Amino acid sequence: MRRVFRILRRTILILLLVGAILLLGFFFLRWRGLILYSHESNPDQWEVFGVDVSSYQGTVDWHVLASQGVDFAFIKATEGSLLQDKQFASNWNGSLEAGVRPGAYHFLSYDSPGETQADNFISMVPVTDGALPPVVDIEFYGEYLENPPEKAQVQSILDPLLARLEEHYGVKPILYVTYRSYYSYLTDAKYADYPVWCSSPTVFPLVPRWHFWQYSHSAKLEGYTGAQPLIDLNVFRGSQAEFDAFGLG
Repeated sequence: MRRVFRILRRTILILLLVGAILLLGFFFLRWRGLILYSHESNPDQWEVFGVDVSSYQGTVDWHVLASQGVDFAFIKATEGSLLQDKQFASNWNGSLEAGVRPGAYHFLSYDSPGETQADNFISMVPVTDGALPPVVDIEFYGEYLENPPEKAQVQSILDPLLARLEEHYGVKPILYVTYRSYYSYLTDAKYADYPVWCSSPTVFPLVPRWHFWQYSHSAKLEGYTGAQPLIDLNVFRGSQAEFDAFGLG
């Protein structure tokens, strides 16, 4: 019986120690800003805070967003070879006028060539001094959620799209990734120099060399009137000075 009690006591002590370590780890990560809650806007631990928007947010009052600490915005421009976001021009011009640094993003389609997807994006997004580099959003949708395309197929579409955008805008595009898309398609050395914007709710991205962290898909801010009441939140991995120089060649 004594042996049973000793084992039980040892087990309880080990569990308490593990719990204490985990609790200390959590508070350390919170202190460093590496765990952020979904409702937490403009977190104190990060100098540069931003959002991403599309027509789902409807009409945006960019001055109201800016007053809540928004420094930058990724704005949906296009999808595939044909779709164009109806709010893009209004959002692009409004963000510039309000002093919010804009970047345009393209949702990658696995169903049309990269060259025609580049044409679609270029037709919508003007070359603009001070803007963030263009973004290619690489994730899964529709039937590809269950049956993801092969790596070779994705890269045959992605590579000419990236090359065309870099040639036109004079800067390497940003790759928006989920863990699944990054580790499925983008670990090759040829993508090592592309900036990464990673979707990783709550916990900091566990991919190498990321520059932007999308930490929330379910926040609410003031300043937009669309059917979608929620907005995505992001931070930049660096200082204000590093952000100001980012993507300027």
